[in-house]
Amino acid sequence: MENIAEETKKFALNLTNYEEWQMWLVGAAGITLIFLGYKIKKIAFFVVWFLLGYILTGYLMPIINGAVADIANSSLWQSLLPIGGGLLLGLMGFTVEKICLGGACMGLALTITAQYFGTDIQTMLIGGVIGAVLAGAAVMMMKPATIVVTSIAGAYALTLAILKLAPGIDGETLYWPLILGFGALGIVIQFITTRHDS
Repeated sequence: MENIAEETKKFALNLTNYEEWQMWLVGAAGITLIFLGYKIKKIAFFVVWFLLGYILTGYLMPIINGAVADIANSSLWQSLLPIGGGLLLGLMGFTVEKICLGGACMGLALTITAQYFGTDIQTMLIGGVIGAVLAGAAVMMMKPATIVVTSIAGAYALTLAILKLAPGIDGETLYWPLILGFGALGIVIQFITTRHDS
């Protein structure tokens, strides 16, 4: 079990399991969410859920690889499983907006928990409780929460893409400044461009 936790942590920090073309798509999705998240709510929810499914499936790949040797030895499965996980969750993005927004808040909380604090049960339960509180608050404030969630999800995706595509950048130093900067930029731009939208 300890070996799986180490592999998951390595995956989260290195981003080496993603191909370059995959990160270009993740970056493009991130930019779209940052600037147009509220304007294209239905598509944005699909994209947010797709990214969450894609990234979370990536975190689970070391566990899947350990359980099924055929998947571990196949580059096709290594590429297709995260896409399948993304599509599975992305299709949920076309359901009720409140469920999508609440779920997106929960998914972001769990993704950040897994990446920074590990995937053991107690840690994920704490992340889940925090995610549930954030989800409840988000559903009560639909428009602002949609703008904030899409901006932060887009900033997260764009930051991952930048760190993979520009390996010379110091990811440990710039990770949070990039997410916070892109997220804040998206929030400001979306509030300005949607002030007359309901």
